[in-house]
Formats: sequence, structure tokens, C-alpha cells
Amino acid sequence: MQRLGRVALRALADVRVIGQENLPESGPLLVVSNHFHTVDTAAIVATMPWPVEFLGGFQLVDAPDSITWIPKLWGYYPVRRGAVSRTAFHAARAVMEQDGILVIFPEGGSWASVLRPPRPGTAYLAAQTGARLLPLGLDGVVDLFPALRERRRAKVTVRIGEPFGPFAVTKRGRAARPQLEEMGHTLMEHIAALLPPEQRGVYSDDPALREAAVEAAIYPYAELNR
Repeated sequence: MQRLGRVALRALADVRVIGQENLPESGPLLVVSNHFHTVDTAAIVATMPWPVEFLGGFQLVDAPDSITWIPKLWGYYPVRRGAVSRTAFHAARAVMEQDGILVIFPEGGSWASVLRPPRPGTAYLAAQTGARLLPLGLDGVVDLFPALRERRRAKVTVRIGEPFGPFAVTKRGRAARPQLEEMGHTLMEHIAALLPPEQRGVYSDDPALREAAVEAAIYPYAELNR
């Protein structure tokens, strides 16, 4: 599937990968990326040099019904949005213990086209596993299907940043929340640096762009599993 994905993506889009020199030789590694479109997963599978595992939503609410079979066929660890997912956490930690590569979208969904604050799970997992993080910036994936309808190839850019971390917390329970929040914002800043300025959303240097991103930053799935 990974080989087919590479062929298909490069046939359908003009793909440019920047920063391949930043790719570690092996894991354990948490790959963190912006998430603006459901096909982001395919772009990552097609451009990463290793087999990768994914954490993803139990309900694929942003994916058209015609393609929901693809992530299920690939296999991923489902997370219940807006709820604690202990099974997914234990599975993710097991991947790290086996020097694996795990992909997480910290925003928790692809409902907007600008960067939003992270959900708490990524920072928590990073702190618990002590794994390094590899940031990705995906640009142009949202244009893939509109371009195909116009019989042209979209320009897709995958920017790979330098690995950073590991993270660690010095407190437990609720006392650790401020540290985890700071870690989450830090990893999002690494992702933001790999995106065009107009896509950085709440992490933009431009106050007007930050203000415009406030509404998009509202998490829409908090009640999904209640």
C-alpha cells in the first residue's frame, strides 16, 4: 500500500519534499503534522521512508464515505474524540517501545485550513514515552481534488523539520497540565514554522491572522462520544 500510495500521489500531484536530511534513521519517533485534509495521511505514507503507524479518530467524520475503507485497510489505532482512549495510548506506547514510527495530528481533526491549538494527548504521549518528535508541514493537499476536477495536478509540498525533544514533566496529575499545555504549544510552533505564513492560524506572527483563526480553532467534536 505504501508503494502504491507513492505512485498514486506523484501521478495525481506535483509533489515536492523539503528537508529529507532531517529524517532520522530509525525510531522511536512521534511524527507530528498539521491536519487540513483527510488525505494528509496518504501524503505522509507516500513520503515517509519507513512503515508508519497512526493514531486517528474512531469516527472518520471528515472523510468521504468513498475513502473511509483506506485507513481501515491500512490499520490505525482509533481514538475516541473528546474522551480518554487508554487502549490507544497503550498501543502507541508499545509502538515506541519497539522503536516504531507513530504519526499523530495534534489538532485532532481536519475541519479547518489554518493551524489550531493541539489537543492534550500528543504532549502527554510524548512526555510519557520520552520519544523525540519530528514535525511536518503539509501544504497543498487541500487542492488535490479541486485540481483533479480541473484536470490539472495540484502542487503539494511536504516540509520536514528537525527532530526535537524529548519532553518530560516534573509534576503529576492536574499539576502537570500547565507543563503539558506548554509542550503542546511548543510542538505546534515547530509545525507552524514549516507552513506558509497565511496558514499558521493561531500561531501566526500577524495579529489579524491570529484573530481570524479564533473561530476555526474551536474544537467541534467534544460531544461526539457523549
